[in-house]
Amino acid sequence: MDRLEREKRRWEQSTLRKVLERFPERRPKFETDAGIPVDRLYLPDPEFDYAEKLGFPGEYPFTRGVYPTMYRGRFWTMRQYAGFATAEESNRRYRYLLSQGVTGLSVAFDLPTQMGYDSDHPMAEGEVGKVGVAIDSLEDMEVLFEGIPLEKVSTSMTINATAAILLAMYVVVANKQGADLKKLSGTIQNDILKEYIARGTYIFPPEASMRIITDIFQFCHQHLPSWNTISISGYHIREAGATAVQEMAFTFANGMAYVQAAIDAGLHVDDFAGRLSFFFNAHSNLFEEIAKFRAARRMWARIMKERFGAQKPQSLMLRFHTQTAGSTLTAQQPLNNIVRTTLQALAAVLGGTQSLHTNAYDEALGLPTEESARIALRTQQIIAHESGVTDTVDPLAGSYFVETMTDALERRAWDYLETIDRMGGAVEAVKRRFFQDEIARSAYEYQKKVESGETIIVGVNALTLEEDARPGILRIDDAVVKKQIERLRRLRKRRDGAKVEAALDRLKRAARTPENLMPHIIFCVEQYATLGEISDALREVFGEYRDG
Repeated sequence: MDRLEREKRRWEQSTLRKVLERFPERRPKFETDAGIPVDRLYLPDPEFDYAEKLGFPGEYPFTRGVYPTMYRGRFWTMRQYAGFATAEESNRRYRYLLSQGVTGLSVAFDLPTQMGYDSDHPMAEGEVGKVGVAIDSLEDMEVLFEGIPLEKVSTSMTINATAAILLAMYVVVANKQGADLKKLSGTIQNDILKEYIARGTYIFPPEASMRIITDIFQFCHQHLPSWNTISISGYHIREAGATAVQEMAFTFANGMAYVQAAIDAGLHVDDFAGRLSFFFNAHSNLFEEIAKFRAARRMWARIMKERFGAQKPQSLMLRFHTQTAGSTLTAQQPLNNIVRTTLQALAAVLGGTQSLHTNAYDEALGLPTEESARIALRTQQIIAHESGVTDTVDPLAGSYFVETMTDALERRAWDYLETIDRMGGAVEAVKRRFFQDEIARSAYEYQKKVESGETIIVGVNALTLEEDARPGILRIDDAVVKKQIERLRRLRKRRDGAKVEAALDRLKRAARTPENLMPHIIFCVEQYATLGEISDALREVFGEYRDG
């Protein structure tokens, strides 16, 4: 190292200085989106401990990947997040995506479904079917998956406050198909703490929400052993304006809260930890994002081993889905978004993701068309089959820059976790608005850089066009909304109202006890109680949360 340092000084005084005198660098300092300084040149770190920091793929601390062969064995699950209008419309899109090579479904629900309102509720007006599919009852769920064998398809559902209800509907549909519940694979997001922090689609107070989540953990351990019971989400935290460091730290703070809540409810850590999954964002700073995924695996393995005493290797693995960054998509020159998405998808693959969704180029304008969804899927398929980056495990390991960046991100994330611990954990930090204020500060600092031109967004604050052609976008016909509401009303007339009321009363009684709520929610679903009615029954017992 002494010789290397001497050689570096010689290079700086001779070769480098001559060039800098003639061609100064573009700016006085370089740093990542998270504010981590980027040096001009990186040398080997004499203190770097390979065994401690990296190890081997498939072994603790999993920095190099959770599986020994990674993509040499099989590619990541290629999902495309989709859902709009009615169950019929979304079912057609799912069938189309499956025909184009999608290997897993990812369901987007509309805002009323996420918030526990039926489509004919006054609060649902103007939002039915707009940002996802409207699901009011088991009848809708049956249509949504018509002709799709649930035992053979992995399904991810981006749903949080009403996750227990949508999972119950999925279980009942699977039963009606004759599926073996033990073979059902997929994920519910089920990450309510992130909703208080970044998105706002919560219903109940935090304590009641945590109780429902641990009920789901317990139920799935007994009945759906292959189902991922939660997708602890950094994605929406990042979309709200967080940095890569905050995304990791706040996600893990939430994850630790869920693990502790499950342990406090009497579950053994190794009975549920292997079914925890995560959901991260892939932004455009390529090397920072790759390093983030590697650092995250190492951190979670250490948290589970040292903090919670997990013993099984599966309990220590950070398995995660990645979505490219919706917040980076621009309405200006929208075809540029194909390039952005490609870079972000590449970062996710080089970082070792288990599942990936690539955004369509037109999503800054509206819901993706069939063509744009296909291009987004083809982006993944080209990376998988043509780029060569899947031929070896963790191909950037040993890069002086990447390893330094991995360590720097990890150090800063641990600092945040120590601060949150001193507050009493994630739930208390939510109540104090610590997460919310930190994210708001980061978002403000980033926007200032964009507006000053320090951060360049191609086509937005630089390299703009006077005339910017816009592609055709997918629009939801209001007639679709009327059709959805009419179907809901017909269902209410056709079903046995007395059985529905009895099932809802049974659910309310159970909610006032420590009894697991999942069997009662499933029973309500089987009687064709609506999502709004089930949510209202729980609102009556738990109340609603009001921020601030």
